[in-house]
Amino acid sequence: MKYADLHVHTCYSDSTFSPEEVVEYAGKEGLAAIAICDHDSTDGIEPSMKAGAALGIEVIPSIELTVERPDTEVHILGYFIDWKKEWFQDKLKEIRNFRIDRMNKMIGKLKAMDIEVDADEVFKLAAGGSVGRPHLARVMVNAGKVKTLKEAFNKYIGYSKPCYVSRIKLSPQDVIGMVLEADGVPVLAHSKLMGKDEYIPKLIDYGLKGIEVYHTEHNASAVKRYEKLANDYNLLITGGSDCHGMNKGKALIGTVKVPYELVDKLREESLKIRHDRQKFFIPPR
Repeated sequence: MKYADLHVHTCYSDSTFSPEEVVEYAGKEGLAAIAICDHDSTDGIEPSMKAGAALGIEVIPSIELTVERPDTEVHILGYFIDWKKEWFQDKLKEIRNFRIDRMNKMIGKLKAMDIEVDADEVFKLAAGGSVGRPHLARVMVNAGKVKTLKEAFNKYIGYSKPCYVSRIKLSPQDVIGMVLEADGVPVLAHSKLMGKDEYIPKLIDYGLKGIEVYHTEHNASAVKRYEKLANDYNLLITGGSDCHGMNKGKALIGTVKVPYELVDKLREESLKIRHDRQKFFIPPR
């Protein structure tokens, strides 16, 4: 039986693994397919596909987009996106540029608390990819400002903490629409971490097609709850490790995997979305 890990990051967002390392680990775990779901960036897709072709591992072009709400964050995964569309790349560039400004503001807030962080080191760690708080946390650890990544988030840069700066203003409708317009399949990521199941019906109204039921942060009761939600609302089921390289102390890739048949269902849904856009003459941007 073939398996897939449908939530993996590369160094083009906030993982410590290059695309080639991700594929190498996937091969060691015997995976038939992986989905590259970098935050606000698709730059890791092509090199992952090239490495995957050499090892016989399918790479699913994907994305992870985030919406900040007053009481939580909503993370949307987009599977089988047509990532080369010019308007799509323009929007991602806008989001990444906002990330740069946001990072500089967080570094400024840390400085105001007498915590000096070298901005150049943060951006160097991001290596031209989508810079994020994990990069900042790692530099803080390396500089001896905190002992662990968790401490950096819990004390300073986590949501609502003293040095936190809000993300770009996007709505759930914006990001779900963005994925659909790119012929992708929008799926709610790590639902338990969102902690607001009451939001799910409205997300479905906006066009949500699936729920990430299986995740490293989902215990047995959470899996059971989201399996039922998916079935009740006729949503696709996905799952993945949400591997960020060694950021969590070990490589999580392959620790959560799903039967390959779920990949086929996502592919079919993407083709249906594309067909419906053509059928109803929805013009591209």
